Amino acid sequence: MATTTAALSSISRTNVTVPLSVVRNHRHQPTGPDRSGPADHSRPGGSSGSCPCDRSESEGRSESGPNRSSETGRSLPPSDDDSSGGLITVPVSHPGLSTFWVGSLDFWPPPRFFQLVPLETPARIVRELTSRGYNADREAVTLLASAPDPVGALDRAVESAPEDALKLSAEHVRRTLDGNGDESADPSVSTGNGDGSSGPREGASPVETEGSASGSAQGRSDGAGVTTSRSVADRSVAIDGDVTDESTGTGEYEDFVSVFRDRFKRLSGQLRGRVNARPTNAVAEMPGGSDAAIVGMISDIRSTASGHWLVELEDTNGTFPCLVMKDREFADVVDELMLDEAIAVEGTLADDAGILFVDSLHFPDVPRTYSPSTADRHVQAALISDVHVGSQEFLADAWSRFADWLHTEEAEHVEYLLVAGDMVEGVGVYPDQDEELDIVDIFEQYEQFSEHLKEVPGDMEIVMIPGNHDAVRLAEPQPGFDEELRSIMDVHDARITGNPSTVTVEGVSVLMYHGVSLDEVIAELPDGKASYDDPHKAMYQLLKKRHVAPQYGGHTRIAPEEKDYLVIDEVPDIFHTGHVHKLGFGKYHNVTAINSGCWQAQTAFQKSVNIDPDAGFAPIVDLDTLDVTVRKFV
Repeated sequence: MATTTAALSSISRTNVTVPLSVVRNHRHQPTGPDRSGPADHSRPGGSSGSCPCDRSESEGRSESGPNRSSETGRSLPPSDDDSSGGLITVPVSHPGLSTFWVGSLDFWPPPRFFQLVPLETPARIVRELTSRGYNADREAVTLLASAPDPVGALDRAVESAPEDALKLSAEHVRRTLDGNGDESADPSVSTGNGDGSSGPREGASPVETEGSASGSAQGRSDGAGVTTSRSVADRSVAIDGDVTDESTGTGEYEDFVSVFRDRFKRLSGQLRGRVNARPTNAVAEMPGGSDAAIVGMISDIRSTASGHWLVELEDTNGTFPCLVMKDREFADVVDELMLDEAIAVEGTLADDAGILFVDSLHFPDVPRTYSPSTADRHVQAALISDVHVGSQEFLADAWSRFADWLHTEEAEHVEYLLVAGDMVEGVGVYPDQDEELDIVDIFEQYEQFSEHLKEVPGDMEIVMIPGNHDAVRLAEPQPGFDEELRSIMDVHDARITGNPSTVTVEGVSVLMYHGVSLDEVIAELPDGKASYDDPHKAMYQLLKKRHVAPQYGGHTRIAPEEKDYLVIDEVPDIFHTGHVHKLGFGKYHNVTAINSGCWQAQTAFQKSVNIDPDAGFAPIVDLDTLDVTVRKFV
């Protein structure tokens, strides 16, 4: 629907780390059947749940593409700067190694590029410590997990801790393991939120590593085997654009006028520096044959009988028709246009001045010369979304492996966890959802999510936004939960903000948006420009339009506010979304775009509509280089 002028106004195994090139030579990659993209449906009572995990077959358009999943793994969407380097860690039999995860090896002992590393389960230690009222340094957890008798070591460490201790340090655990653990006044045992620095740990993860830079997920160290420790004081997190406690919309007509006027003012301001635009009513008074430029929001797009495109542009003064001839070199971008987005056009008026023949078309866009900010130290962030706790298909084992890995030395630089919505499965999101629920009470779902969140290291900085399955309003922008749910999810001092929000982590700005509008972008645009198989390409379109939900009146519900919280005023360094349950990442004009997949296996409903989710992946971003590495935990 176009805007109107009025409105506008248990794991112990051996792993092998091997170069990706070797794995690719051994990997079987069968071609699966074509997959149709998901359609949309409405919730009972008129609520729209427009994501691949909760749509019916009756609506939307079909997207076809090869099924890139296989028994042996999947071919990850490449970034713009794809590299064949990197390592992959796979579980194998030991010592009688004859086969491995993605092929066969005919040699033992393994050649020099193989590196055998043990895997432990520090998350079990964390859960036990939490149940006894303690937190611990990452290194302390790893020391306990790697002890010959982890349970006995944990018991001794807890028994020898001072009565007022809240956090066990690595030094205290070392003294306990050395038999000197009776330390009633041990200064290495923290009684508050002290230094959360990490130290050397043992262990590795049964995960696949692939990304835009070789070896970017490998733990870095200074000196011979001495791991760099970082203080919590080095960290910084700032949040901007959060609608929580700022919503003023009442749903009245004037609110819609206000939000669209604000959108037009801000987006037209980004465009006016590129063209010498005049209002539509002024252009209408110019003589025929004059050169003219218009900045406006698209109120209509239609093709002519001759195959040309007629685009109606609207500003606060009226509308004006603009014709894009099919033989113009930029005509191929017309199929990227969506209703209600702002663009600028330049051209020549017809002889009767009733139409503008377009010579050039401009989006607000990201400057090609954009230079992103980076952190001034080596630090990483894990980007995940769509956990869906409460679903029968929630991958609890994969989550535990992810949490285990976060406690290992390899993950010591992962100090931030950014979650882009859908923490739980929700209730009543799509028809017959109750048949696929493991937990039917929404509050119990969040309580269980909190228990899983406790498995990650307690010294990580966590930021979360809601999604369309979460217990918040569907209309965007979405506030960041009420006080009752916030209190349930108050784990490791997690920060909860609205959807969308810009989270600046050590100088690196991350635009976090759940991603409901990606469904509309994919439905409206050709497969080559936006698809579920390559969700990051749909994200490129939102960056180009400088708005996370440009089209009004479709499946993406937009709340009328005094200002449009969905405009992308400042170019982010990283754009992080979820929602579509597909993994994809790449760079658009130097902005890193990441859709982080999900933690939910294929549900019966998803299977019925040929939705093949990418589950159990965790993109890891080096904030000092913006390199992306994907870790696999299934």
